[in-house]
Amino acid sequence: MAAAAADEEREVRRAVEEKPVVVVGRRGCCMAHVARRLLLGQGANPAVLEVGDDADPAALVDAALQARRRKDGGDKAAAGDGGGGAAVAFPAVFIGGRLVGGLDRLMAMHMAGELVPVLKQAGALWL
Repeated sequence: MAAAAADEEREVRRAVEEKPVVVVGRRGCCMAHVARRLLLGQGANPAVLEVGDDADPAALVDAALQARRRKDGGDKAAAGDGGGGAAVAFPAVFIGGRLVGGLDRLMAMHMAGELVPVLKQAGALWL
């Protein structure tokens, strides 16, 4: 079981480092599907990682953020990482290696007109 968790952490870390947009959710999660559809509707093609029911959202997100911090050369959270200390839940959406948050934050960005510019900056759109 610990090996499976370590594999999931590695997979999430690699995807966040390599892909412009990543959605991490539990297998069959309807909210991850909605996040994916919203991103597809904006012209992005997100990588979707489905993890097991026993996966710890905070551990997976922390592993991805630690890799980001090491890459940026610091120990402090980069601007735009996370939801201000709020509890991490699935689905977790990463754009440009930074944690956006969950579906609620993704939808708020979309409604405020902030999503497309962030996607462009991350290289997720070809426009």
